[in-house]
Amino acid sequence: MRSPRLAALELRRFGRGKLPRAALVALLVLPLLYGALYLWSFWDPYSRLDRIPVALVNDDRGATADGKRITAGDDIAGGLRDSGTFDWREVSAEEARRGVEDGTYYLSLTVPADFSRRVASSSGDSPETGALEVRTNDANNYIVGQISRTVFGEVRRAASTKTSRSFLDRIFVSFSDIHGETVRAAKGADRLKGGIGRAEKGSEDLADGLADARKGSGKLSKGLKDLHRGAGDLEDGARKVADGTRTLADKVNAVDGEVGPFLEDNEKTIGDTARFVADSAGRLRDDLDALEKRAPDAAKDARAASGTLDDVHRTRCEDPARSGPAGTTDPTDPTGTTDPAGTTGSADPACADLERARDATAAAAAVAEDVSGLVTDHRGDLKKLDTHLGTLQKQARALADRAPRLSEDLDDAVTRINKLNAGAGKVAAGAKKLHKGLGTAETGALDLDEGVGELKTGADDLNGGIFKLVDGSGELAGGLHEGAGRIPDYDKQDRDLRTEVMADPVRLVTHDLHKAPNYGTGFAPYFIPLSLWVGAMVAYMVIAPMNRRALAAGASAWRIALAGWLPVLVIGVLQTVALMSVLHWALGLQTARAAGTVGFLFLVTACFAAIVQWLNARFGAAGRILVLALLMLQLTSAGGTYPVQTSPGFFNALHPLLPMTHVVEALRRLITGGGLGPVWQACAVLAAFTVGALALTALSARRRQVWTLDRLHPELSL
Repeated sequence: MRSPRLAALELRRFGRGKLPRAALVALLVLPLLYGALYLWSFWDPYSRLDRIPVALVNDDRGATADGKRITAGDDIAGGLRDSGTFDWREVSAEEARRGVEDGTYYLSLTVPADFSRRVASSSGDSPETGALEVRTNDANNYIVGQISRTVFGEVRRAASTKTSRSFLDRIFVSFSDIHGETVRAAKGADRLKGGIGRAEKGSEDLADGLADARKGSGKLSKGLKDLHRGAGDLEDGARKVADGTRTLADKVNAVDGEVGPFLEDNEKTIGDTARFVADSAGRLRDDLDALEKRAPDAAKDARAASGTLDDVHRTRCEDPARSGPAGTTDPTDPTGTTDPAGTTGSADPACADLERARDATAAAAAVAEDVSGLVTDHRGDLKKLDTHLGTLQKQARALADRAPRLSEDLDDAVTRINKLNAGAGKVAAGAKKLHKGLGTAETGALDLDEGVGELKTGADDLNGGIFKLVDGSGELAGGLHEGAGRIPDYDKQDRDLRTEVMADPVRLVTHDLHKAPNYGTGFAPYFIPLSLWVGAMVAYMVIAPMNRRALAAGASAWRIALAGWLPVLVIGVLQTVALMSVLHWALGLQTARAAGTVGFLFLVTACFAAIVQWLNARFGAAGRILVLALLMLQLTSAGGTYPVQTSPGFFNALHPLLPMTHVVEALRRLITGGGLGPVWQACAVLAAFTVGALALTALSARRRQVWTLDRLHPELSL
């Protein structure tokens, strides 16, 4: 009997009775439990995240920056509620902490009280980082924590981008301000250049002026030295004056004590005496005037009279006939003259009288001459005397006028002298201070002279430096003009564009090649082969891996192997059709290559059935355990969830050796699209596994045709 007829007979057994039919239906439906139910349970979990209760704590108090109110916490809270991600419930901090702990909330997000202030600080002098606090509890659910990290990463980036926009906008506004200020600075540098040129001329004049000032400071130092010496003399003189005024005051006060009463008692007498003195001085002045006028005439008249008497005397008394003996002298002759004979003149008494008159007249003439000469020679002195007499006359009359008030004037004079004494004391003290101050001034003048010398040197250096500044200011002006041209001046539209780019300079532009529309589609290549393997495993629990009738009849080993494989292959095809129908029509699984996917799954079913058949045929009851163990090894090394590179090295070593690895990679290309290279490679691998497993099953069938003690009494039976 051929293998297809043997396979048909094996399947026909399921048509006998209700229980076999139910078992066949169960075999067809069982892959749905692994494939459809698993995929259905997390087909698109991210679309239902809004059902997950999470706590939101908004303690932000807001802040003010540049006159604007900032409520970053309210903005974030509103954005989260509108996002549709999670079921946000605003609660207190204590309720959020308690809820995350007991599982009421899967996680909590807290906006701290100073969040807006920290965000606003980015535009100030001391920027600070705002912090959102997330609390999770993996004891509630680990996956939710992982999802929240992704969601809150987006929240953080959005908040950071918004904050960066405001900060960068200020920077670009500052660029415009800097541009304007630099333009103004360049204009100022132009003016500075002209001013420094004038300053250079001024510094030259300053140097010349300081040279003159150096000379003047030298003279000042010398003059102050002389003044210091003079102030010393002044101090001594002022001290002596003070001593003198003190003595004068003491004497005046003593005289006032003695004279005051006298003046009060003799004011009238003093007045009369003063008037007498004034009148006498007036008459004396008149006499002096008469003397000055008459003295020359009197001298002239006296000389004339003397000459006349002399002529008379000579005529009458000196005649020779009347002369006495020669050689005698007249003792009465006042002139002592003698005649040549040695005798005096005539002894006539008249001559003697005449001679005496002559002599008296000569003496009077001599006196008149002397008086006239005295008046003539001392005319200036006489005028001074006249002036003094005038003063005396005036003062005497004034004294006469003041005589009734002399006692009062004396008291006033005493008061004034006392004040003079006090003032002289102050002058002495001031002179002492002046002396001391001029000593300090002299020292200062020396320092000034040295300082002016240093200033002169500095002015010369300044002149040279300003000369360099003239060149430097020109370069500065040119550089500022050039810099102003390089500093950008953004308008609002350009500023907004640049702010947008700088706030989020690197954007992730995702190009998903053959994107899976949902979570279930991405995991379908993993769960579909799992369900088909389980279907083959359960099928060989009710179908013998090798047909007993064919074994008993001594059929060929290949015929026996095919007879046990074909029934499960037929059931596997039906399982595949049922599974893909439910996935497509019920769950909405869309495949890029539907026919290719179904055809490839038929090959997968054939391969899995052959492998499970061999394990059961070769190892009997223990083969079922091996089938389950091989399933576990394939699931962990196929890379159906995480990339296999993230698994330990053992699973990386198994990865290319097991058929499910190639099935998963091929189904990904068939369902989501992509190159068919892995598909053809998987077909070759599955075909090789299928043929190899059937060959091994045939070998096992040949061995089973020989009865042994182990077959009669198996060690393990399931």
